[in-house]
Amino acid sequence: MAAPSGRLASMPTRTGAQIIWECLVHEGVHTVFGYPGGAILPAYDAMLDYPVRHVLVRHEQGATHMADGFARAGGGVGVAVATSGPGATNMVTGIATAMMDSSPIVCITGQVPGKLIGYDAFQETDITGITLPITKHSYLVTRVDDIMPAMKEAFHLAISGRPGPVLVDITKDAQQASTDWRWDPSPVKLRGYRPNRPVTREALLKAAELIRRSQRPVILAGQGVIQGGATTQLLALAERIDAPIAMTLLGLGGVPASHPLNLGMMGMHGEAWVNHAIQEADLLLAFGMRFDDRVTGNTKTYAPHARKIHVDIDPSEINKNVVCDAAIVGDLRETLVDLVEVLEPADHAPWVSYIDSMKGDAAVRDIQALPDTGHLYAAHVINDIWRITGGNAVVVTDVGQHQMWEAQYYHHESPRTLITSGGLGTMGFAVPAAIGAKIARPDAEVWAIVGDGGFQMTQAELTTAAQEGVKINIAIINNGYLGMVRQWQEFFYERRYAATPLRSPDFVKLADAHGLEGLRVEKRSEVLGAVERARAAEGTVLIDFRVEQEDSVYPMVPAGADLDAMIRRPEPTVLAETGADPT
Repeated sequence: MAAPSGRLASMPTRTGAQIIWECLVHEGVHTVFGYPGGAILPAYDAMLDYPVRHVLVRHEQGATHMADGFARAGGGVGVAVATSGPGATNMVTGIATAMMDSSPIVCITGQVPGKLIGYDAFQETDITGITLPITKHSYLVTRVDDIMPAMKEAFHLAISGRPGPVLVDITKDAQQASTDWRWDPSPVKLRGYRPNRPVTREALLKAAELIRRSQRPVILAGQGVIQGGATTQLLALAERIDAPIAMTLLGLGGVPASHPLNLGMMGMHGEAWVNHAIQEADLLLAFGMRFDDRVTGNTKTYAPHARKIHVDIDPSEINKNVVCDAAIVGDLRETLVDLVEVLEPADHAPWVSYIDSMKGDAAVRDIQALPDTGHLYAAHVINDIWRITGGNAVVVTDVGQHQMWEAQYYHHESPRTLITSGGLGTMGFAVPAAIGAKIARPDAEVWAIVGDGGFQMTQAELTTAAQEGVKINIAIINNGYLGMVRQWQEFFYERRYAATPLRSPDFVKLADAHGLEGLRVEKRSEVLGAVERARAAEGTVLIDFRVEQEDSVYPMVPAGADLDAMIRRPEPTVLAETGADPT
């Protein structure tokens, strides 16, 4: 039989496994995080012939968190790889974390051969069905010729519009099959998918008119400012209309903390004056945020005097939680540029001064003002790390009290310097995400600030850091409790501490067991030396900070309460008169 002629004759033959890596290389991927297994083994065998670094995790959840941290720190797409069955299901928490926080990751999983699907084969799980609600899209690929289209679409979906996770599940026989193949450089076109919508002139002018009529505006800046690269444009608008800016947790860093119009964080553990300002505002300008329940409190009483403008790239967020008076669906940076062009400069100095006056006794109530009684407070530790690092570190937090203290006491000046699990609140996120962040930004100083509870969920990734030679610093805020749950039990369950007292291993010995350096700090006078020693070390260093056990995060808006109905830290004078413990 004669050899084929023409274009097909010149096309190289590739296996499906090779096509996976060819696609990753063409997408600019240089690092993946994963764990091998039977159904993904053909891909792992082919991997050795491609210029891609593989980071071997100790649990597949760690792979997704590393990919997530990599994406958030670097601004690209993170990639995680796992086998079928338990390998794939172990990724679910990390995928849901990325979905809630709009983080662009692509998860590639192996699947049993196509002819075995539906027969309960060894390590068979319908991972596309499982992840359908927690991904932008999930693909099941059973033919070798469908691998490249699925991979191209996955990367396009992950990074375009509102970012998010995409899963590509590829059967083992599709990986083993061969086909004539060449990279298709043509742009991805998906029918019905419109990630970027043009802003109408009518919507723009309606928003502008509301801004012109406002006397007490407040800008609400979310993570969309960071993801849209809109910091400069947001500041230009805020300065033009003289509007103060309140930040969401995930928005921190989107506006420099030192900027005079930056009020600080809003919401459940936001600054008291920020929440009061929102409640008294006559206009809210919500940019790249979704009115999460931890931001609004009781939506029936939320900002009752304010008209509301909502700008978001995702149309499904408009009027979902809070009904708005003007909505713009589109790219935030472009929208801000257009708004600046149609608005005249405004002066709201009386309003800004009034908000400043609402700070009142906040400085007196702050834990930094408490007398030194020999106790080591978490807020002191985090504020000291901020001072010692000059505020220039990339900080990755776990979830709980330490997360809120970080938001309050580490002041972020630049985008992508705070990486945390906001929407899902995933304990165990920080250490693997910090490893991913460091790989994305090898020249950055990276700190993982964790609780003693969440740290133990993914502590095995310490060996990943050791094996890969990744340098991060880990600050364990060790209070011997599941701290945030304990705080709720203290405030709302009469101090009935059910299942929150927490025994932990010796973290210093644990670090040593992983081949890393471990330090312990029990006094504030020891913080500086330990932090400087960690910064100077070549490898990952773990510091066990033994902090006050029953300290609480203040202010706190009880769940479902009005935004300005905050529990405040008692004043030191009140504490002294009552003889109460300062915690």
